[in-house]
Amino acid sequence: MHVFPSPPLAKPVFAPDDSTVDDLAPCVNAATLVLAGGKGTRLQQLTANESKPALSFAGSNRIIDFTMANCVRSGLQRLLVATQYAPDSLHRHLPSRWGCQFDAKGLQIRDGRNRYRGTADAARRCWSQITAMGGNQVMILSADHIYEMDYCALLAAHRASGAAVTVAADTVPRAQASAFGVLEANAEGRILSFEEKPDDPSGLVDRPDLSLISTGIYVFDRQWLQSVLFDHGGAALDFGRDVIPAAVVLGQAEAWHLQAGPSGATYWRDVGTLDALRLAHLDFVKTPPVRLPSACPVGDWYLGQNSVAMAGARVPTTARLRNTLVGPDARIPEGLVTGDDPAEDARWFTTTRIGTILITQDMLDRRAAHYRT
Repeated sequence: MHVFPSPPLAKPVFAPDDSTVDDLAPCVNAATLVLAGGKGTRLQQLTANESKPALSFAGSNRIIDFTMANCVRSGLQRLLVATQYAPDSLHRHLPSRWGCQFDAKGLQIRDGRNRYRGTADAARRCWSQITAMGGNQVMILSADHIYEMDYCALLAAHRASGAAVTVAADTVPRAQASAFGVLEANAEGRILSFEEKPDDPSGLVDRPDLSLISTGIYVFDRQWLQSVLFDHGGAALDFGRDVIPAAVVLGQAEAWHLQAGPSGATYWRDVGTLDALRLAHLDFVKTPPVRLPSACPVGDWYLGQNSVAMAGARVPTTARLRNTLVGPDARIPEGLVTGDDPAEDARWFTTTRIGTILITQDMLDRRAAHYRT
């Protein structure tokens, strides 16, 4: 029987890399808001009672831990995490796992359940805490991506540009770009257009099969952001739909590619679908593309045959699972086989067009009840 442990209450200590120690000053003087309220509806049953940032990844890690580790490694000293959907586990996890990395008031958590009407609205409702952190820049981070990044490099690039906002950007296949904010930028990095989740995303001039997309990581001039958030009766609700386009119209938005130099991120993955979540796990099986916040042995979560078990799952050695994502705390029965008969898989479990099979305990209970009758 394989038992995949739930996330522990360990308190790992991170120190900034040698390459970033000399660049800590830009980070020290920035206020940072981490948006951790995502419902993650495309992850279907996995987020029925859990927020996307709180989901386990590669053993005892949670998705939010990648962003938190980046903050610590970058030397950020003042951090506000805004939660919203199903926040209780994050409220327990963040202080126990990360509280020791900050001063007494360095890590704050704001419970926004049923309050925020969008990402920009979350920043507006947290503005007093953001202001109290000081600094002339406000950095907005998303808590639901898998990546490693030095935020100081982004902050330095923003300050050098003099723009109102700098958007961290990456390229994805054009066929997948409709899930993101898509932008076009000139050779100097000035953003010429920005459209949130377009039906027909634009491609790069030299690579029409790729699109340049926002990663949901922004740095704003604090005074400019304050004016946008509070002018016109607080009409701006979302960064992608309202705030970034306003800066583009003014010619005040810059793009900074994640792979810009040694301080950028060479690996960034959105794990917003079942396929993306399973495939991102598989990227860590042989040579991990980035450091895991908690280094869990591959055998603690990888089942072979492109299958992954999430925290707390129990998988007997007699089971043969292919292309399968075993949900948290699911107890796989002896001898279960998946991936051989698509019709049988779809009868009991959630399956995707690409072929990922999600198994949760509720699904297993329904299947067991059927065979008992």
